[in-house]
Amino acid sequence: MIDAAAVAAVAARAVNAVKTYGEGDAAVHALADVSVDFPAHRFTAIMGPSGSGKSTLMQCVAGLDRLTSGEVFIGETELSTLNKTQLTLLRRDRLGFIFQQYNLIPTLSAKENILLPLTLAGEDPDDGWFDTVVTTVGMGSRLPNLPSQLSGGQQQRVAVARALVPRPDIVFADEPTGALDSRTGMEILSFMRRAVDDTGQTIVMVTHDPHAASYSDNVLFLADGQIIDEMPSPTAERVLDRMKQFEG
Repeated sequence: MIDAAAVAAVAARAVNAVKTYGEGDAAVHALADVSVDFPAHRFTAIMGPSGSGKSTLMQCVAGLDRLTSGEVFIGETELSTLNKTQLTLLRRDRLGFIFQQYNLIPTLSAKENILLPLTLAGEDPDDGWFDTVVTTVGMGSRLPNLPSQLSGGQQQRVAVARALVPRPDIVFADEPTGALDSRTGMEILSFMRRAVDDTGQTIVMVTHDPHAASYSDNVLFLADGQIIDEMPSPTAERVLDRMKQFEG
């Protein structure tokens, strides 16, 4: 079990985060002075209408994009203090990523894709954890296959395993089930939920799907580059009702 002090820890934080595209009258403020904590060992979902800034927030917190002003911390490390090489190493060694597009290397087998972050870091996998992850995502019999020999759902399972096998501090997931059928999506989300509950993983997920958000511990709602609401212990119905308020 995770103790209360560990749960209270912050895995990532944005402080007065501003991200502006363009200048003058044409400037678009994708993030408008956002401050937010992402608790460790918790599953946080980020939602909002198109253009609300949800993907921008995740990309900036994950070090994939730079803020115009403000600060982002991974643990105690403030990202703007890192040079390009240091930032690349931090993303490789401490963060995991799941994208809607899978981003698998076509010439590598499923197993080689899953192990790629550890291979790049020159580290050996924890064989027991590797077996647990691969079994849970249902890819044990497909490890020798190339991505071209896998369905879209199987490729996403490989991508999820790749993010979790190195045991990163945080997994960032951008619409991880957006390209999947509902059954496969539910299985992926269930595994992500168990990774938080059983192994203390931290997950931050951008989604437009109320059902996907219902797997999280807390939902942050963005609109016009600002966090306007949050919902602990969400249900799909409550999230959908809240999202309807953005319409019209």
